[in-house]
Amino acid sequence: MAKNEKNFRIFCQIIKSIQTSSDRVEILDLIVKSAVEVMKAKACSLFLIRSRQDSEGLFYPVAQIGLSENYIHAGPAKGREVTRDILKQGGYMAARDATTDPRLENHEAKKKEGIASILVVPVIADKDPIGILVLYTAEPRDFTSEEVELLRGLADQGGIAILRAHNEYRRKRDLKLLSSVAENLGSSLDIKVILHLMTADLALAFNLLGVTIRLVDDRSRELRLVASYGLSENYLNKGPVSAERIKTVLKNKAEVIDDVATYDIDYREERKAEGIVTMVHLPIPVKGKVIGIMGLYSDKRRGLLDEDISLMSSIARQCGLAIQNASLYLQLEQDKKNLEEEIWGHKAWF
Repeated sequence: MAKNEKNFRIFCQIIKSIQTSSDRVEILDLIVKSAVEVMKAKACSLFLIRSRQDSEGLFYPVAQIGLSENYIHAGPAKGREVTRDILKQGGYMAARDATTDPRLENHEAKKKEGIASILVVPVIADKDPIGILVLYTAEPRDFTSEEVELLRGLADQGGIAILRAHNEYRRKRDLKLLSSVAENLGSSLDIKVILHLMTADLALAFNLLGVTIRLVDDRSRELRLVASYGLSENYLNKGPVSAERIKTVLKNKAEVIDDVATYDIDYREERKAEGIVTMVHLPIPVKGKVIGIMGLYSDKRRGLLDEDISLMSSIARQCGLAIQNASLYLQLEQDKKNLEEEIWGHKAWF
């Protein structure tokens, strides 16, 4: 009874620490460190699904303690499949001998790492599985129901904290991005400078490999590069880009290619050589007409939330407005010049 009371007090202290933190990285580290402390285990790893809209739902290691770098990168991959199986099997998976259990992978790696037993529980956020928490022991262990519930409770509270921290991060990121774009729009009259600043803002905000802005040449029906960030000159000069390839975007709809290796697209080998995995093309509209596209390129396979696409599309529309305003400014400058020349001509009559 004394042991249970002690564990309960430790658990309450851990949950308080997790819930009072707003830093995502700190929360992730707290979860794995706390699991090892309260469960007296060898190690712990936290794997999250990169995005709820990731078509494959792959796991990625986001925090670990007690394991070598070589081992952590050999972690589980089939995220949603594994999580659903765990939920169907009573909400956890325990393996007394992790080096032979057929439900687990990488047996030799586990043996080499000195892992004996494993306990796996799902991490839930807003009723949606977002990952798993994996506990490793150095000695064979039959996990008690109290230990299972303790780790599940930690995972549940961690899921809530992760979602809260993620939403707070997104809110701050989006606000910073919109403020920066608004500031850039008024920082210069040079449209090329403005568009370059926009591409940089997007790439940095969403951790992208690169961003491009191309405008439609009505005569050649090619997409002419006017601004870019993050991509090599070799890639940017790969050759002409036909507007016909992106008819979907020219109809004012987004185009998402989650893996360039599996799509029949132009310059596929050049894109792979550049390190591009996922591509998103967004229309740049002006008064209902699409005048160009914004390309967003990631070096990781990733699913984008509808909110992300909506925000990016908003920035693309701002690009259209900036181009329109620049065009109007140039027209006014020309009109002003013509007017001055006309007035000077009238003065010459006297």
